[in-house]
Amino acid sequence: MTQPLMDRKVLVTGAATGIGRAIALELASQGAQVAAADIQVPTQTVDAIRKAGGQAVGLAADVSQPDQVQDMVSSCVRELGGLDGLVNNAGIYSSLIPRPFEDIDLAEWQRLFSVNVFGLVSCCQAVVPHMKRNGGGRIVNIISGTPFKGIPFMLHYVASKGAVLGITRSLAKELGPDNILVNGVAPGFTLSEGVMGNEVQLQKLREVSKNARSLARDQVPGDVTGAVAFFLGSGSAFITGQTLLVDGGSHFN
Repeated sequence: MTQPLMDRKVLVTGAATGIGRAIALELASQGAQVAAADIQVPTQTVDAIRKAGGQAVGLAADVSQPDQVQDMVSSCVRELGGLDGLVNNAGIYSSLIPRPFEDIDLAEWQRLFSVNVFGLVSCCQAVVPHMKRNGGGRIVNIISGTPFKGIPFMLHYVASKGAVLGITRSLAKELGPDNILVNGVAPGFTLSEGVMGNEVQLQKLREVSKNARSLARDQVPGDVTGAVAFFLGSGSAFITGQTLLVDGGSHFN
């Protein structure tokens, strides 16, 4: 049986745990060669892929540091022999405590944007020259359902993901002539390892999120992976600038 992503070379950021880890494992299971990156080498993710018979390398980078991002992408291209896809998953969320916007100081806004927005932009800037030389590529941004709903008490996070939504659309227009497709996947409230360790988020968001869904169950990281794989595969070759909500039917766009 042919694997849908056979020999695709894909870089996944934030791949140590949660949604990023689930994405890396799924892409490898579909035949992709995966560069799994995180602020520290995601050894467990790489080992799990290799144990299952897949191909993976581990990379360390803080995406808020442009020099580290450039080194990460150069290492990816060298280790995998090229780069076909980028999944921008690295971001700050699970450690956040919901609270009124007037209690969120500008330093925290800057910290969040340095990773969720500027880090994503740095990753795109680093991979696009390689994709242009190769005649095209795919970029998939992990966004969030929150900008579509206007979730309160997480304003800095919602704003950061709203920025990524806009970047996804505009970058798709800019890079279309180079055959580089840019799409987004917007998960709902997902029970990743980090979220499961945040009692405040669980208490405030778990039940209300589940009850708002057409599919009234908890969302887990594996629920997100199919949409990401789709945007990296041949079935989405004429789709760009789109964001697919993966939230169990909580919001219709």
